[in-house]
This record gives sequence, structure tokens and C-alpha cells, in this order.
Amino acid sequence: MSGQDVNLVLRSTRVVTPEGTRPASVAVAGGTIDEVLPYDADVPAGARLEDFGDDVLLPGLVDTHVHVNDPGRTEWEGFWTATRAAAAGGITTLLDMPLNSLPPTTTVENLRTKQGVAGPKAHVDTGFWGGAIPSNVKDLRPLYEAGVFGFKCFLSPSGVEEFPELDQEQLARSMAEIAGFGGLLIVHAEDPHHLADAPQRPGPAYADFLASRPRDAENTAIEGLIAHARRLNARVHVLHLSSSDALPLIAAAKREGVRVTVESCPHFLTLTAEEVPDGATEFKCCPPIREAANQDALWAGLADGTIDCVVSDHSPCTTDLKTSDFASAWGGISSLQLGLPAIWTEARRRGHSLDDVVRWMSAAPAELAGLTRKGAIEAGRDADFAVLAPEATFTVDPAELFHRNQVTAYAGKTLHGVVRSSWLRGVRIASDGELAEPTGRLLERDR
Repeated sequence: MSGQDVNLVLRSTRVVTPEGTRPASVAVAGGTIDEVLPYDADVPAGARLEDFGDDVLLPGLVDTHVHVNDPGRTEWEGFWTATRAAAAGGITTLLDMPLNSLPPTTTVENLRTKQGVAGPKAHVDTGFWGGAIPSNVKDLRPLYEAGVFGFKCFLSPSGVEEFPELDQEQLARSMAEIAGFGGLLIVHAEDPHHLADAPQRPGPAYADFLASRPRDAENTAIEGLIAHARRLNARVHVLHLSSSDALPLIAAAKREGVRVTVESCPHFLTLTAEEVPDGATEFKCCPPIREAANQDALWAGLADGTIDCVVSDHSPCTTDLKTSDFASAWGGISSLQLGLPAIWTEARRRGHSLDDVVRWMSAAPAELAGLTRKGAIEAGRDADFAVLAPEATFTVDPAELFHRNQVTAYAGKTLHGVVRSSWLRGVRIASDGELAEPTGRLLERDR
């Protein structure tokens, strides 16, 4: 250990590094990882040692799919509450989606408004996606130059009037514009025609809601998206994949060299249609939670690399919007604080390791967004960490969540993996449910 400017050493018998999990000491200087050293390396004079024993030291998680809704719908969520929940759950970096806030992030002016609100409230590092809507093709390049990480669009109605979907012609136009400056388009891929043709039966029955969002809607939309990306040599990302039927199509496109990546979410990988009680609209999201057999295939897609990453799609609302009617209730799962234990609980049951979980929930989302200082415990990266007790269990009590509205599909579930603490650039920001004052920075895309 050089000792030069090292002010902190974090030690554990289990440190998850890009080369695997091993005993190590991690030296931190100026908020950056200086070296990853042998477990029993000497601690420099003046440096503080934090020894976590057998608890696992992970790189801080990166969640690239969070609806913070601030400003404008702050009663649904906000930067103060969302980033506290993130920190408590081991997430040290998040990217905010461009819709459900007022204004949406569809112009540079709107981005600056959102940044002004987020700055003093962010407990974790926070960046922003821009939005691609029919009217703002001219705004895409300026938004990119202002630092957004890419652009989100919908192919079917988004649920809010101020963020309309793109038809196929508009999709091609926006994709061509974004490809022209090397940007990334991230897509809510459900085909509106399949949705319109599906049976629409309002009421509390989950089976009726599931029938209203068929797999074919996802499959067709993804097929069209891949065709556009192939033609334009564009970089595209499929959001919240729910239909496992699309996996062979995606795998074939990747083999062909089409620049497509894919995410799924904890709710699709840990919850099943069979367990959703009628009227329990805390389970409602679009696309929907599907059957257990579909979930098995999604896990196979994660294992073979067809699915690149796992992120929350935290999309909260006020309690009153979760009516017992699946047709009219707001669609969104609140899970920001619970994603790591939810995924680890299921991953360990299926024979996966924490190395896999870190790849899906930290390294791959960081790579997707081009966050070159995040996502790994290695020299030169930000000293962002989560400390996890992987064998410990807890039962989810909504009252103990930091989300603004304590509604969650995970209520009452017993999960493996207790987050003991979270660290941002070498500073402990959460410890056993206690949160420090906000020190998160606003991130912009590396130019």
C-alpha cells in the first residue's frame, strides 16, 4: 500500500471485485478507490480502518430506472425520499426517468428545473434521462449536450398526457436523430395495436388485467425496435422486459451485431402472476408480472447474458391511486429500497452468486449509462460501496421504508440480505437505517 493520501481502508473477508469475491482491503484516497490490496495489508499511518468482518463489501448499486416524480408530483415521490430509500437499499447512483414529473425532461429548460430541485435533496449521485416525444426532435441534441444520459420513449400511451408515445414514423425519426450524435434510446416496448385488440375487462381480477397486456404486445414492439436499430445502426435499450417470448429474438439480434441491450426488474424476477391476489393493485405494472414459467425463462435469459441488467423501475404513487380496480389503478411497483435483497433472495435459491448480482445490478447498469467511475471495486473508481449481510433475513414492513408512500408488493415477504451500510465517495451515507445529510452529486454524461 502506497499510503499516499489514503485516508480510509475498508476490509472484509468477502469483497466483490471484477476478478471475483476474495478477502481484501480497499484503500480510499480523496473519495476514489486507490488500491485493492491483500486482506492483511498494513494500514497507512493516519488512515481509518473499517473492518466489516464477514459481511460482504459490494460496489454501490447503480439503478438506471427510477421515477422520482419531482417536481410536480412530489406527493408521489421526491428526490429527498427516493434517494434516502436508495441509500438504505445499497444504491449509490440512480438515473431519473423523464416523465411523471412536471415538467417532463423534454427540453434543456425543463432539465435545469429538475436539476435545481434535485441538487440540495440528493442523498446519492443522481443523473437524468431525457425524453423523446413527438414534438421535441429539435430538443434532443441540445439535451444530450446538456448532459442527459440518453432518451426514453414510449410506443404505447405512457399514462400521463404530457409525455405522449411515438408512432413508428416518429420512432424512426427520433432514433435517427439520436443515432446521428451517438446517443442511446431506451424504450418502453409495448405495441399499441396489440393492446387495443386485447380484452379489456375492468375490475379486481388479476387474470383480466394480465390478459389486457399480452406478451405479443411486447414481442411485436421489440421486433420492430430491433428492425429500426438494425437499419439505422442505432443503439437501443429495451426497458423492463417482462415477456420471455422475446428472448430468442433479442439473442439473435445481439449475435447479428444489432446494438441492443435489455433490462428486467426485481418484480418480474421474484413475483409471479399466480401469487397476486385479486384487488391487490400494489402488484400492477406495465408490462405486467407474468406466470412462474415465464419467470424461469427470464432467469435463463439473465444467466446466458441475453438480459444485461436488473434495475428497479421504481414507479410510486399515492395510496389512493392504488384502487382495487386493476384497469384504473396507477401502474407501478415501489421497490427502490428492496431490489438488492429481493434479487439476492431469488438468485441464491437458483444457484447464482453475489458476483452475478453485482454484475446485473451495478456493473452492467453503469456500463449502459457510460458511468465509467461507477459499478466496480477497482482502482480509479468512485469509492461507492454497499455492505451486505447476505445470510441475514428480514421481513418487509412497509412502515420501515423510506419511500414517500409506503405501498409495496413485497409487504410481508421474508428476504435474505440486510444492507448494513452504504458509502458514497468514501463517506458513510446510510448505516442500519440511519441516514446522513445529503451529499449526492448531480451527474452528467461523460462528454
